Amino acid sequence: MNFGPEIGFHRYAPAAFLNVDGPDAPTFLQGQFTNDLSKLPGGAAVYGLWLDRKGRVLGDSTVIRRPDGAGYWIASQDFPAAQLARHLNDHLIADEVEIRDETEGWRGVALLGPGSGAALAAVPRSGCQFPGRRGEGESWEWLYPRSAEAEVAAALPAATELSAAQLELRRIRAGLPRVGTDIGAVDLPNEGGLEAVAISYSKGCYLGQEVMARVKNRGRVRRGLVRVTGPWSPPPLPAALWNGATKAGELRSAVAVPGGGEGLALVAVDPAAAPARLALAPGGPPVVALHRP
Repeated sequence: MNFGPEIGFHRYAPAAFLNVDGPDAPTFLQGQFTNDLSKLPGGAAVYGLWLDRKGRVLGDSTVIRRPDGAGYWIASQDFPAAQLARHLNDHLIADEVEIRDETEGWRGVALLGPGSGAALAAVPRSGCQFPGRRGEGESWEWLYPRSAEAEVAAALPAATELSAAQLELRRIRAGLPRVGTDIGAVDLPNEGGLEAVAISYSKGCYLGQEVMARVKNRGRVRRGLVRVTGPWSPPPLPAALWNGATKAGELRSAVAVPGGGEGLALVAVDPAAAPARLALAPGGPPVVALHRP
């Protein structure tokens, strides 16, 4: 069975694909990752984050329990393998854990559209599959060994290929942060609205967990990620946003669209500090419209 034209696809190389095993791998990863891995069955996957001790976001990944149940794959679209491996190795003490960087041997294809999961389940497939974060509606990630290129290519000829720019616009319109671009090393997960999908508040201790608990108890953060539009051309990013002569936020990602631009910006939650329209220069015209939830 092949994917039909109603399903969009985009082929890519993952930024990281690590193989982690050893007798202490489950407890070690549980103590580093923000989401709960304790009940993850073989072949299942969960999305989450890697934080520093101050709760700032280093990167995101999907952790997959290998189908044999003996170890884990860690896949990321944006967190470079060398940085992720170094972060994990820096926290290994006496743990019996082996971390192998296998990124060069793996490739990925994003599948989007109604029925993409059912279609994926119906084709012979190597590697691993899990729900994606590509925009509104159904999407899936299929990661596979490079040796399976012919198998993947045979399933795709009738599907509709999507460019990176098309995927970026879908993501922005859905308000989904790209970790490392919209939310990064100076930001908290909650500022990007990631607490609902990436943070477990019941799993116990992990790196950054105390900060996450304090943020939850406080009830809100001072900044939030919002979608922005307007008759402006995307500037070099990140770009400061201004309320008169006062900096009120930062445009983190943006794409050109007919008549202007669309993007995601991290701005003050208080509407008095970041009103409905901001400028791209101090005292400039307020052409950047904020679409608050």
